[in-house]
Amino acid sequence: MLEIIISIVLLVATGYLIAKNYDAKFVLLAAGIVLMIAAALLGHQVLSPEDSTGLALLDPFKQIGLVFVRQLGGVGLTIMVLFGFSSYMTHIGASDVAVHLLTKPLGRIKSQYILVPIVFLLGNLLSLVVPSASSLAVLLMATLYPVLKNTGMSSLTAGAIIATTATIIPTPLGADNVVAAENLGIDIIDYVFTYHAKISIPVLLIMAVAHYFWQKYMDKRQQGALHQDINDEKLSVKKDLPPAYYGLLPILPLVLVLVFGLLITSVKLGLVEITFICMALALVIEIIRKGSFKETSKQLSIFFTGMGTGLAQVVSLIVAAGMLVEGLKSMGIIDMLIESVRHIESAGVILMLSFAGVEGLITFISGSGLAVFYSVINIIPDISEKLGISGVMISLPMQLIANLVRSISPVAAVIIVVASIIKVNPIQIVKRTSVPVLVGVVSCLILSFIMFA
Repeated sequence: MLEIIISIVLLVATGYLIAKNYDAKFVLLAAGIVLMIAAALLGHQVLSPEDSTGLALLDPFKQIGLVFVRQLGGVGLTIMVLFGFSSYMTHIGASDVAVHLLTKPLGRIKSQYILVPIVFLLGNLLSLVVPSASSLAVLLMATLYPVLKNTGMSSLTAGAIIATTATIIPTPLGADNVVAAENLGIDIIDYVFTYHAKISIPVLLIMAVAHYFWQKYMDKRQQGALHQDINDEKLSVKKDLPPAYYGLLPILPLVLVLVFGLLITSVKLGLVEITFICMALALVIEIIRKGSFKETSKQLSIFFTGMGTGLAQVVSLIVAAGMLVEGLKSMGIIDMLIESVRHIESAGVILMLSFAGVEGLITFISGSGLAVFYSVINIIPDISEKLGISGVMISLPMQLIANLVRSISPVAAVIIVVASIIKVNPIQIVKRTSVPVLVGVVSCLILSFIMFA
């Protein structure tokens, strides 16, 4: 009983601090260590005898090293390499070229409301090239916003579409997809296209339709207060872009993943190897174009700096979340949770709604909810196996909702970026994104239940 009280108090405190925008890595790591120390004091085993330091109170710190090694040897390295490649693509201007090429044809479409679903879907596609929601928003506000305004589209409609562009596109290059596939024991290609895409693609199409009707309704309702000045100081667009063929480089890893995952299956290449191949090709192209091996070789540091960013932003968060899970395991809470719902009818649905609800709430309050997803994904395989339910049915709605609800949180970076550029209160953007996103959330839950229950 004491274990449950301590765990609940710490979990509530953890959720509260994350919601108040305390650093999620620190909060999760500290909570995990405190739980393990409490477990040791209550006589529970923190580490197995072969891994133990010999002093139970020091075992939590040994656990940090074990979790780091486990993550850096697999999913952590993959995420870091993807971050490095993305940073290099941004540095050489390849990401900007891809965005310019894909958005340029939109200028020929003159109907503002026909553009609403088209831009929403295209923006989500562009998140393959620029995975950061806030960075993509800045880029689209600089390149696409003027095009949308020229069609007569209101500032709030254009801003709302751009604020919801980086959501749930199915891609094997996404860090959250890599983590989910690894923990669920599913090949990344299978996870993305057999599970994720079956939910995310229909949801994106439903949201595109919802965007169309909601923005049209809101424009009529707010007529006369729709055109805001734009803050040009917030925008920085590269003028000296590289040649058009550079636009293919950011999506090359995705192309090769599909080629070797679906077509040339006799060649066994993982995501890390494929990304390094694409990186090497990009370096060769840069050397040929600039005619300077020395100058291009110095740019390689951008790749490694990006890897460091991946370590700091995502891998460390996964490790901290892993520590919280290990703490809960040490206290016996995971086993208690499984036993408490083992004999409940529709336990899978209850767990899906519970986890998704917590995910959505924390994301709305904090503007970033993947910390919760990374904390829970480790334990979902154990829970689902012992209960005989689909782990995907619990984890996938959580993952998708974390990415969707971000676009209705007034403190999310992407909302603040768009609102500051258009010079409006973030709540005005949230009013425009709320209905399409909530339609997406409900659709995710319904489709997940239908597909995987």
